[in-house]
Amino acid sequence: MQNQEQDQPKGKNTFTVIDNRTGKSYEIPITQETVKSIDFRQMKESPSDFGTMIYDPGYYNTAVCKSQITYIDGDRGILEYRGYPIEHLAENSSFLEVAYLLIYGDLPNMEQLNLWNTKIMNHTFIHENLIQLMKSFRYDAHPMGMLISSVSAMSTFYPEANPALAGVDIYKNKQLMNKQIFRILGKLPTIAACAYRHRIGRPYNNPINSLSYTENFLYMLDRLSESNYKPHPTLTRALDKLFIIHADHELNCSTATMRQISSTLVDPYTAVAGSAGALYGPLHGGATEAVLRMLEQIGSVENIPAFLEEVKQKKKKLMGFGHRVYKSYDPRAKILKSVTQEIFNLLGKNPLMVIATELERLALSDSYFINRQLYPNVDFYSGIIYKSMGFPTDMFPVLFSIPRAAGWLAHWVENISDPELRIFRPRQIYLGRRGMTYVPLENRNTEPIPSTLSSYASGLSSRRDVSEVLYSFDESCAIPKTASGSKSQISQSIEQSFGEKLSL
Repeated sequence: MQNQEQDQPKGKNTFTVIDNRTGKSYEIPITQETVKSIDFRQMKESPSDFGTMIYDPGYYNTAVCKSQITYIDGDRGILEYRGYPIEHLAENSSFLEVAYLLIYGDLPNMEQLNLWNTKIMNHTFIHENLIQLMKSFRYDAHPMGMLISSVSAMSTFYPEANPALAGVDIYKNKQLMNKQIFRILGKLPTIAACAYRHRIGRPYNNPINSLSYTENFLYMLDRLSESNYKPHPTLTRALDKLFIIHADHELNCSTATMRQISSTLVDPYTAVAGSAGALYGPLHGGATEAVLRMLEQIGSVENIPAFLEEVKQKKKKLMGFGHRVYKSYDPRAKILKSVTQEIFNLLGKNPLMVIATELERLALSDSYFINRQLYPNVDFYSGIIYKSMGFPTDMFPVLFSIPRAAGWLAHWVENISDPELRIFRPRQIYLGRRGMTYVPLENRNTEPIPSTLSSYASGLSSRRDVSEVLYSFDESCAIPKTASGSKSQISQSIEQSFGEKLSL
């Protein structure tokens, strides 16, 4: 950035900023419709100032990397993986082929694809100790919590992948990096299937590596005692399409998390677990479940007009419509709309689908929603398909994480291979106090304990609290636990000691 006099000619690919505090004019270069935020640091009111920072909560208009993986044009509803339209890939490709494309940049030839498929499927078994870890979870543990914990634990099984233990140079070893990719993509469906079987109280199934990726996943989920169980090909292909469209979506929250974590050169298992943790949040991976709840609350087609009126009055939210990036119909939703028909032709129409179809029709014929560019997004149909296939809602974020791992790993490879990589270190605007003097504890003002420090108490906690109070009182006052004295005497003594009346 150059400090320019206002009457000097300006470059074509620049814009000029005038600092009204100093009267100085700055010419800032524009490259690929982007300016470098560091250029603003030279704008100072005085030489001793830190410089001007860019304030952008949530990174809504900040590019933190250069990427060749996924292209999105939200205005025109375009999504491409490595230049290939998502519609073509969903119709003609397979999930593992798309994963190869995302990670390595090109579609594989026959020999490469066969080797890739073999490598992934040969890494589907998980260590017996990891199985024991999963069996140690509560019977009602959330599958996503089990998946995150298990993937994180995998870092302890493969220390050769940890730069902190094996040295930073391991990321220059492509074979070693590839092996971690094989392991993560291969073992994630197994971990997910074990988490599902854990919840329903059934023994875990071993993977069958002669099956396809999604076919093997459905097999591990559903096989009981059959010796020749094989999932229906329509369901296998439908799940494959779902996995393809969920494989990547540029720098969403969980993918940005992957880039931020991996900028520290941590092992890929910890980075994937952290990314899955970001996806676990209801604003990211929980939107699909919210759509189902909305459709269930609507209840019937007859209730849709009244529901939409309440949405317009901001009394209710229209879930599954609108997107932070897309200002037209989400291309992934178009694909899923056709997948729903394939599922219903096989399994029968889900009542929620009837409501969803009519809701979409009415919303897209209403100027209120059209003018606000509210079109169905990928979450609108995903949940209905998963529900129709028999998946419980708490498996939805898991079903999101398995395919998204391909995108996470693609960004992991690109990130750590970037010569411009720096550890992520955003700045902040400090608004707190400064120059405070430490006050000894005995000299501080006594203030009531804020209610926010109180924890949620169940009925069991309340009963235990009373028991602990009585036990402490008995100990300090040498009252036998058989309670010498009436309940009213004990209650009175406790009231005097603790300043509150207990009903005993």
